[in-house]
Amino acid sequence: MTTPALSTATASRFAPDALVLGDRPLRPGVLPEDTSRFGDDVWRLKPAIVQDHHRELILNFPMIPACFRQVAKELMACELANDLPPGERPARIFTLRGHFADLRLFLGWAAERVTRLSELTPADLADYLTHLGALRIALDTYRTKTFVARKLWLFRAKLSDALSFDPATVAGWLRPKRRKDGENTTERIPEQVIGPLLTWALRWIEDFSDDVLRAHEEYAELRDNSTPNRIRRGAPRIKGAPAHLSVVLDRYRAQDQPLPGARGCPSQKTDTLVVNTSHLARQVGCNRGAFNTDTCRAMIADAQRDLGLDDGTYLLARIAGRLDGEPWRGRIAYEDVPRLDRLLAAACYIVVAYLSGMRDSEVKHLAGGCLSKAATEDGHTYRRRVTSLAFKGEQDVRGAEAHWIVGEPVERAIRIMERLVPDGNQRLFSVLASSPHYRRTDPNRSKTSTQTVTDLRSFIDWINDYCMAHGRTDSIPQVNGRPWPITTRQFRRTLAWFIARRPGGSIAGAIQYRHLSVQMFEGYAGTSESGFRPEVEAEQALARGEQLLDLAAVGEHHRLTGPAGAEAELRLAEFARHADFLGKVVTDPVRLKRLMARHDPHIYPGSFVTCVHVPDRALCRRAEDGADGPSLPDCQPLRCRNVALNTDNRDALADHLRHLAAALAEGEALAPFPRQRLQQQHDEIADFLTRHTPDQEHP
Repeated sequence: MTTPALSTATASRFAPDALVLGDRPLRPGVLPEDTSRFGDDVWRLKPAIVQDHHRELILNFPMIPACFRQVAKELMACELANDLPPGERPARIFTLRGHFADLRLFLGWAAERVTRLSELTPADLADYLTHLGALRIALDTYRTKTFVARKLWLFRAKLSDALSFDPATVAGWLRPKRRKDGENTTERIPEQVIGPLLTWALRWIEDFSDDVLRAHEEYAELRDNSTPNRIRRGAPRIKGAPAHLSVVLDRYRAQDQPLPGARGCPSQKTDTLVVNTSHLARQVGCNRGAFNTDTCRAMIADAQRDLGLDDGTYLLARIAGRLDGEPWRGRIAYEDVPRLDRLLAAACYIVVAYLSGMRDSEVKHLAGGCLSKAATEDGHTYRRRVTSLAFKGEQDVRGAEAHWIVGEPVERAIRIMERLVPDGNQRLFSVLASSPHYRRTDPNRSKTSTQTVTDLRSFIDWINDYCMAHGRTDSIPQVNGRPWPITTRQFRRTLAWFIARRPGGSIAGAIQYRHLSVQMFEGYAGTSESGFRPEVEAEQALARGEQLLDLAAVGEHHRLTGPAGAEAELRLAEFARHADFLGKVVTDPVRLKRLMARHDPHIYPGSFVTCVHVPDRALCRRAEDGADGPSLPDCQPLRCRNVALNTDNRDALADHLRHLAAALAEGEALAPFPRQRLQQQHDEIADFLTRHTPDQEHP
């Protein structure tokens, strides 16, 4: 049965002066009466975009065919005001902007056939599906574009013109795929990419940053002395140009540095190298015309005869950073500074985002003074805490203050950004003052995620170009023959994977993932909804599932020994049965996640023991957070009845036993009490290992 189209009288519910953003929270300082109204041709969504790093968005209705412009406005007004049909979920501003683009595509196609939506037929919608198929778009994109068309049916009671049938009844119509809550579909950065990427980011922060910052400060002073900036701030004309010029030229002589060179004026069709008097004027703090005197020209000529002429315009800052014992680069040219600033900021972003576990929105809302430290009486820093805004899971869409505990590399990165951004900037990761776009942007607004991704890719390009030019092998490799498509969301996802899969591992010999997990769990204590712990624990559950399936796949559970060895074998056999085990390791994370949720055998493989967890007889105690499972760091393996041993566990205990024997062999080097403790530990482990090692493994 079809539903007739509604009369155009419905349009009267939207008065031309009605505010379209409804009750959505607005940016600080924005008044509701200053926002867009229904009758406007262009609706500006920026007042409702409360996060600083998102770009400004508009709904440009003149791009909609005139015959459908009214209904497009009505649909978007309903969604913006959350005036929704039963069963529909409120959408974020950015989602609605995507809906508008899809709506524009559909209505543009429909305008070639009809002038009213109620005139469309199921055969027309079948043709639209064929039209979408010809666009060769991804399946998820295909779903969203059909979903927006269906909205013109779902909102039919609120629109002046609507479809007269449900598009979902058309053969081949796909419903949008809804992602399950809590499902993380973000790809992690492959190990071969994140390893060298983080290594180079740390090099920039620890070894190269001082050079870049010195160049940045010299560049900032010179830029402020350029003629346009002097005029902009109304700087007075300098008096006594020859005396000031003499000071600058003496500095060149003291450093034995040639005068800055520049190619001749293109309008004169000459490529001759000449003295860059514009740069000298910036160093003096005057206009270049102040040198048009016989005295100044003679002074410059004398200096050129004494010092020579450089092949470019280089800063006076010297390069102190070293890489493999050699300067990491040559002198820094004046025009190189903006790019170096962006590369350094990209390195800082990588370190902060990856080593703190913060989301992109949380990193982008870091401001000057966000870092605080706690130290002992002797000055040793034992805690570094950064403060920003958390948005996910918070009741206030404007965000809530949250804290993260970080390490020294993150502190260094934040201190660098505080020096890079101009004084008074609210956000650290904003457009830098050295950028040519700085004066056209809001200095207190963070870079967008798209801008940051562009910077990250430029950083990767610089690494690869540098490695190629210097014959280095630590470049960023391609993945499956293509550069890795890095995004800001991947850093947190990758860190969770590494903490779960490599708890004792490190990257670049410096990053201890076990320590990072403790820091970040502590830092997120006050923001449970946005916490990092659930993501890591989800990864740990998947990693444990893979380990258990591996045990079953190779039949290793038949060699489990220890007090709980027999019970471990029974649990693993039952786990393998539920997994419909066919001799292959399950690699599908969705299936594995479901398997662990339904049939978790509560077996926890560790380095020295495998815990077959029974809470009533466990000697370890979970933390006060009430999390399930054992606390492996508090394990008492020689006494607990939950302990089982696999081959790797027994090998690890045997290696530890050999280390103890080697220490005891030093004899006189040990004090009596430590020797007694080591001997006791050696004997206990040796006895435990002897009792729980199968006969076929005994030497």
